[in-house]
Amino acid sequence: MVTIDPVVFDIGYLLSAALFIMGIKKLSSPRTAPFGNQLGAAGMLLAVLVTMIKMMIDGHIEWELVAGGLLLGSVIGAWMAIKVEMTGMPELVALFNGFGGAASALVALAEVLARIKEGDVPTDRLNLWAIWIAIGLSGLVGWITLTGSLMAMFKLKGGFTIPLTKKWVRFPTWGPPWLNVVKVLLLIASLAFVVLSVREPENTQWIWGLVISSCVLGVLFVLPIGGADMPVVVSLLNSLSGIAAAFTGFVINNNVLIIAGSMVGAAGLILTFIMCKAMNRQLLDVLFKSFGGSDKEQVTRTKVGSDPEEVAMMCDGIASVIIVPGYGMAVSQCQHAVKEFADLMEERDVDVKYAIHPVAGRMPGHMNVLLAEANVPYEQLIEMDEINSEFPDCDLAVVIGANDTTNPAARSGEGPLGGMPILDVDKARSIVIIKRSLSVGYAGVDNDLFFMDKTMMLFGDGKAMMNGLNSAIKEY
Repeated sequence: MVTIDPVVFDIGYLLSAALFIMGIKKLSSPRTAPFGNQLGAAGMLLAVLVTMIKMMIDGHIEWELVAGGLLLGSVIGAWMAIKVEMTGMPELVALFNGFGGAASALVALAEVLARIKEGDVPTDRLNLWAIWIAIGLSGLVGWITLTGSLMAMFKLKGGFTIPLTKKWVRFPTWGPPWLNVVKVLLLIASLAFVVLSVREPENTQWIWGLVISSCVLGVLFVLPIGGADMPVVVSLLNSLSGIAAAFTGFVINNNVLIIAGSMVGAAGLILTFIMCKAMNRQLLDVLFKSFGGSDKEQVTRTKVGSDPEEVAMMCDGIASVIIVPGYGMAVSQCQHAVKEFADLMEERDVDVKYAIHPVAGRMPGHMNVLLAEANVPYEQLIEMDEINSEFPDCDLAVVIGANDTTNPAARSGEGPLGGMPILDVDKARSIVIIKRSLSVGYAGVDNDLFFMDKTMMLFGDGKAMMNGLNSAIKEY
């Protein structure tokens, strides 16, 4: 029988962790991000190979299950990579977060059931508490992440189709004040199940009770949260998936899971607070107060729409333009038409820049991803804090499907948007807004920007309007 010094496996996991760290570093720039993804993938491949070799030497590997898992995972991953459009990335990210949580929870569940079945329950109380609490916390966080991520995915999609029918059902945002009490009670109950499982380690009822309470808690965790807070929720769920993986690493004594899970958990939590700051929101308010939803203000004012030809005339002779993308650009998939518009402007020696709000879209970096797909130079993507000072000197601001992130009402300090940092679009010399209607955004607040004298509205689908504008510019 072949024997290998355990240090060799630790070195393999250390190399995997190093690849993860270098991959994350490369993700800081769109130019190096593809290589960063490759480094991360290489690190995971190395970790899998090291684990398989270790299991094979220990005689604990079942090749049929390994091959089946690799085949199934590869097919699902390839299918999603091919099928899912860039506009569906927020939903896909939410689903992947759920998969991560499910994997950790299932490993913890399998570990505890196997130990009970084989009579491998630690007799030392300290060891028992350490292992069983790690298993319990892994399951708690993992199941919450799974069901919460599925809820987030359906919220991002806007709803779902009932199986065997073509009926589309909108996903609700429902959260009466008493629901927060229910969530707290469920959390307490879940922790109680963890403690009870330690006191009676061979009683599987406490384990299944934890599974049920955690799954329900995940559903209720995301159900009250409105669409405006989805970027925060997605990043928080990403953090929870990493935390669950770290707990699982302690359960199965796997160093690479502990390291990788801790990095994902920390990175996701940092991003969560960045998103909260960008929205001038407290994390507790996001989690326990619904923001946006169905109860929205009705528009009481009107605005006569313009046409692409009129906007094309305005574009003649300008020196600078700032493009402000929003979720409407993602929905209409008009990023390539936006890039064409930018190219037409640059051919006329117009300075073109893109203003990126941190929470534009439905996930962190949503606009960056879409514009990168259209080969927009990274240097032209300017973050909010840097671009705001340029709006007063900008000849034309073109807003595509953005609403709350450009609403001057945020400066008043009142209402749902009060204090939220916004893009200073209203300070530009002229403004063109491409939007289907004058309807309010997720915050339910009327946007005064739409009704300014210097604002021209192009009502219609973003892609259709941008294509029409590009054609008008070419003919002008």
